[in-house]
Amino acid sequence: MPGPPPQPLLRVCRAQSPLSRGLHRGVPKARLTCANKTAYELAAQWTRSARDGPEVTRAVPAYSRPALRLPLGGGNWGNRGDGGESPATSRRRPPSGDERLKGPGSAREYGELGITGDQPEKFRPKCVDEVAFQEEVVAVLKKSLEGADLPNLLFYGPPGTGKTSTILAAARELFGPELFRLRVLELNASDERGIQVVREKVKNFAQLTVSGSRSDGKPCPPFKIVILDEADSMTSAAQAALRRTMEKESKTTRFCLICNYVSRIIEPLTSRCSKFRFKPLSDKIQQQRLLDIADKEHVRISNEGIAYLVKVSEGDLRKAITFLQSATRLTGGKEITEKVITDIAGVMPAETIDGIFAACQSGSFDKLEAVVKDLIDEGHAATQLVNQFHDVVVENDNLSDKQKSIITEKLAEVDKCLADGADEHLQLISLCATVMQQLTQNC
Repeated sequence: MPGPPPQPLLRVCRAQSPLSRGLHRGVPKARLTCANKTAYELAAQWTRSARDGPEVTRAVPAYSRPALRLPLGGGNWGNRGDGGESPATSRRRPPSGDERLKGPGSAREYGELGITGDQPEKFRPKCVDEVAFQEEVVAVLKKSLEGADLPNLLFYGPPGTGKTSTILAAARELFGPELFRLRVLELNASDERGIQVVREKVKNFAQLTVSGSRSDGKPCPPFKIVILDEADSMTSAAQAALRRTMEKESKTTRFCLICNYVSRIIEPLTSRCSKFRFKPLSDKIQQQRLLDIADKEHVRISNEGIAYLVKVSEGDLRKAITFLQSATRLTGGKEITEKVITDIAGVMPAETIDGIFAACQSGSFDKLEAVVKDLIDEGHAATQLVNQFHDVVVENDNLSDKQKSIITEKLAEVDKCLADGADEHLQLISLCATVMQQLTQNC
């Protein structure tokens, strides 16, 4: 009599299948219905373990997979007979702490920065005092926190300057870790930006009553906080619907709008909030923060590498930390150099930019077209060339102010065309032709 199928297979198959009715009574053939992928894979494992059974059953998957024919005899599911564990009972033991620190790809080999989760989240400020380079905002928030009160806020400025981190740190200080999740609603307006979100999520949360006190005895404010990140992506209708909610629920709810472009927030909302501008972080502040992170995570980076990392991040500390994390994974524990940062950040090497300028100065359109074609074939982004070209042109002392103005005007035109989906090759040819005209005027 053929042996019964394994219990794991019985548990994941449909109860009404003939499996439990027929096979346990020794019926030589039965129809096995695999209700899901797990059942099908277990059935396949059972087939491989039952090698000498003449009887056959038919397994029918409930999803789009070919039918499986199973031999019913002989195989012992619980013991393969070769001393090894069976497919059903074997379990992969999680690695111990020492094992996680050994072997290729380990934390000890690559450094914690290279393998742990989201590094920008890991190094977010935990309190308002840890916010860098935003002295005015920190001073106002500290005064508000002392009185356990907070106005409606509007934070605006470039990305990566600490806007979201600041309000989250302030909320943690206000409510403590126990009440933080209950009192704070954080929405990314880029994903949820319609009027329906304002009417449902925001309005329902704002109407909730608040209760409870902090376990540490500190005063707990009688209000909640709604954080609308990237509020400049909200539709005009959603922003208009938010006005009434902010007024009606002012006693129990405070709002913090976060955006990159304050001009995209309607005037009725900005007039209801205290506005704070977040400045781009200085190079010195960024270098200090990045060196602290590299020291904590045991990451080796050269002085030239850290300086270039700050340059390509353009005042965005979050971007700089992400680049540092990617560079650590790429180097595998070796020292991070300027070349590594160039590869990670996707910027064009200085030699490439110099080659384009040399082709423009040659006055040969054929040579210029060949350089642009090679640039496109290598996968460089045209927008990246426009950005780097702008810096090179502005800093070039061999160009007159009139020539610089003509080239930068062309850069703006090309940037607009690229944003509208124009062909990169044609736009770069047009840009380089303008540069060639201006450079050859000096010859």
